[in-house]
Amino acid sequence: MEEPAEVRVGRGQRLMEAMREDLDLYGIAELEERLDILASETARVNAQIDKKRSGRAAADALFSPRAN
Repeated sequence: MEEPAEVRVGRGQRLMEAMREDLDLYGIAELEERLDILASETARVNAQIDKKRSGRAAADALFSPRAN
């Protein structure tokens, strides 16, 4: 008998699920911890955006026509 295939989670699906959670169920300490986690995630995403922008700028500089 075969094992059931693992269900693949779509990109951003867990974030969307977290956004729909009922926050009334959390205490103050849990909400503060959640904010800390979200702040860390925001910093991580911003760092990735900066990295991608730098890579794009480097590629543009390398492949753009040079002015005479």
